Amino acid sequence: MSERATREETVNVVWSGNWVAERLGVVLEGGDELGDLLGLALRRNPKRAHLLVSNVLGKHVPQLPSVVHGAGYELGERVRALLGPQEARRAVVLGYAETATGLGHAVADGLRDAPYLHSTRRPVAGVAPAGGFEESHSHATSHLLLPEDRDLLAGGGPASTLVLVDDEFSTGNTVLNTVRALHALHPRERYVIVALVDMRSPADRDRLTAFAAEIGARVDLVTRAAGTVALPDGVLERGQALVAEQEARVPASAPPSVPVPAHVTRVALDWPAGVPDGGRHGFTPDHRTALEAALPAMAERIATALDAGAPDRGDDHGQGADGDRDRIPAGEHDRDRSPARGQGQNRVGDQDRVRDQDQGRVRAPRRVLVLGFEELMYAPLRLGTALEELLGARAEVRYSTTTRSPVLAVDDPGYAIRTRLVFPAHDDPADGPGDRYAYNVAGAGFDAVVAVVDSTADTPALHAPDGLLARLAEHTGQVLLAVVPSYTPTPVQEPAVLPEPLRGPDFSSYAPDEVGWLLQDLSDTELEAPTEEREEAIQSGGAHYAESLPVEYQPSPAYQALFTAALETSAARIARAVGTVTETVLAERGPRPVLVSLARAGTPVGVLMRRWARHRHGLDLPHYAISIVRGRGIDATALRWLAAHHDPADVVFVDGWTGKGAITRELAAAIEAFEASGGPAGFDPEIAVLADPGGCVRTYGTRDDFLIPSACLNSTVSGLISRTVLRADLVGPDDFHGGKFYRELAASDVSNHFLDTVAARFDDVAAEVDDATKELLAADRAPTWEGWAAVERISEEYGIHDVNLVKPGVGETTRVLLRRVPWKILARRGAGPDLEHIRLLAEQRGVPVEEVDDLPYSCVGLIHPRFTRGATGADGRAVAGGSPVADGGEAVREA
Repeated sequence: MSERATREETVNVVWSGNWVAERLGVVLEGGDELGDLLGLALRRNPKRAHLLVSNVLGKHVPQLPSVVHGAGYELGERVRALLGPQEARRAVVLGYAETATGLGHAVADGLRDAPYLHSTRRPVAGVAPAGGFEESHSHATSHLLLPEDRDLLAGGGPASTLVLVDDEFSTGNTVLNTVRALHALHPRERYVIVALVDMRSPADRDRLTAFAAEIGARVDLVTRAAGTVALPDGVLERGQALVAEQEARVPASAPPSVPVPAHVTRVALDWPAGVPDGGRHGFTPDHRTALEAALPAMAERIATALDAGAPDRGDDHGQGADGDRDRIPAGEHDRDRSPARGQGQNRVGDQDRVRDQDQGRVRAPRRVLVLGFEELMYAPLRLGTALEELLGARAEVRYSTTTRSPVLAVDDPGYAIRTRLVFPAHDDPADGPGDRYAYNVAGAGFDAVVAVVDSTADTPALHAPDGLLARLAEHTGQVLLAVVPSYTPTPVQEPAVLPEPLRGPDFSSYAPDEVGWLLQDLSDTELEAPTEEREEAIQSGGAHYAESLPVEYQPSPAYQALFTAALETSAARIARAVGTVTETVLAERGPRPVLVSLARAGTPVGVLMRRWARHRHGLDLPHYAISIVRGRGIDATALRWLAAHHDPADVVFVDGWTGKGAITRELAAAIEAFEASGGPAGFDPEIAVLADPGGCVRTYGTRDDFLIPSACLNSTVSGLISRTVLRADLVGPDDFHGGKFYRELAASDVSNHFLDTVAARFDDVAAEVDDATKELLAADRAPTWEGWAAVERISEEYGIHDVNLVKPGVGETTRVLLRRVPWKILARRGAGPDLEHIRLLAEQRGVPVEEVDDLPYSCVGLIHPRFTRGATGADGRAVAGGSPVADGGEAVREA
């Protein structure tokens, strides 16, 4: 490595954690290197006020690419020395998205011969998850493992070592939960956990020792520095107040009245064929060899484009723009005080200055930022290291990436995040649109920025007047765009014979012609766990909600009486909605649609729509039930089965109701990804629902938020079928998702009673259905997404900051009370009989019901934020009846 590459800039005039430390009393306790590696910032988060900001990770703080890569590479060399060359060759390295994807890859480089995989938050149709986990403290919680080679995680068998890499090791919960899940699939004798800093408490260190003994494996830890974070009492509340105070001081400013798209030079990299853009699907030593050979030529192409488009150095380019709406205003920024230099980094010395032969004068080298994109950290990092080596003293090259994480910016030398740029997401993320951020770029004095994205993210939103490229152009004289082709795994070969649907009475209490279940029968598998145990595991990151089942709720006599009364009262209303949505589907999607209900809430509705079509029109419509899982997508094997037996254009997806529209978004993203991966095209992702109180779809029976009795119960009103299950050890790439048939609950089954009661009212409502259908077909039914906006508002107002824990509408609120750990129920003031069962369930579970005005739904259920058993407050700290939960409610059940 060159002298320049090894010269790490760590001289601090002011520590970039002083601002937070002085105001909140947060103290980093550890060796001298800890302050050089880390600064402090604040984020709006109900669980943790402070953010440790790394100076060598290349995420939030622009740093020399050689320093960033070298930090990971050195850790990898230490792991190699620990394991020995022979064992290192059998190791597998796993990094965590999004922050540690590049660090993990650099660690794999240091091991030399180890393949690499990182978790991802981007579902890829056609690639079945080999596992996954939740990271509850993150803004995007679901992690997927999507190796192209299904045997990659198995490595060399039990004797091989799994190396897990994260940027920091704080409590260790995420890593331990990951090891627990993967150990169940691929037991091994040794694990090595790698992080830049180890900030665990003594109790957390003891947990690692106990955990290793529990699984009978050796667990080693390799870190660059260690210490702890001392937090005074009340730091969370004071931190939240400080964030609110600082945000209130940010002057609002409107975007330019006539926005002009940025002038961007596109650089053709000529990325080597067959080399993945990163480790999302696996990265082998052969891939590494091919990339290393191609890097010099790609760096030369970038350098040529930089020289061709370089502005006159006499102009003061790259010094920032006044009035930037995303930064806390401070004084003037000059080259020696720029934000990028206030965080563990020296000024450019005379040895880095070069002589301009044409002008006969000494000038400072150009400052170039190579800016990566969220999980795409390694490819831009290696382009940066190659460019840094190529340009030498002619330019100072820095590297950082954009991120999903919202962090407060304060323009003070003692604060780690000096400025931020905000721009819309541009990769059509599966969890919907949202803001993205680039930190310490504005006002940092960069003469040029090389933005590196993958082809999936090279969208119109990237090039829009308010997009990332335009925001960068406000702060630099030259913007280059380099696009790395998104790697597409080899499509999985379809099995010669796809599974056949399951039907009653062998699977479900419905008649065989009512529905075919595109599921596999897991009735003999023990999947149930107590509600509180499941909630704790889900929120702590120990498990995805689809990997287990709640214990089936058996209603009390009083609740059963409520269901019966509600059914009699609402049967006509439901029949009217069933008729209206069915007639709308027949009018717009043809005379013989194929009904595909989203199991299981959509399945009773699909059966009723089928019955309406037969009763009114003599049509015998096919009806199937299919699984879709939030964060994991739709059952691709089931889609292939449908395409093999029906025209995809005839398929109409059916669900019971909309809440905030999460499944609506999930389905649209899943269908697009399925087709992009080579799956049969033609499926329309639009969902037809009985009730659309969230304003999320255009095909519905009503937009009223009212009681649908099928939401009151679980399997006993849904054919005795469980919620669907997706777990890597039970569901293979060519299997249907799973489900259970609760035959033992037959005595309590009211599934067909519900259907028969509603169908008996079809003739009574026929005229009303005809009128309602005509009115709807002539109306503007475009989705308003009012529900999503309301959920975001409620999430912030109640200090939850996680829309997944806000469940709007009668149906979703009922599910919260039956399956999850509810915190409180919001009820629209004056709501009538539709909420009687809600109030009864809430009383039985000791959950408060809060009457509110201006609620767009009849009610909203709030799942307990950051749940640990005994916790009651929004931050997980207040505890009912005794001892507080350790570490602010972040304890994780280890059994």
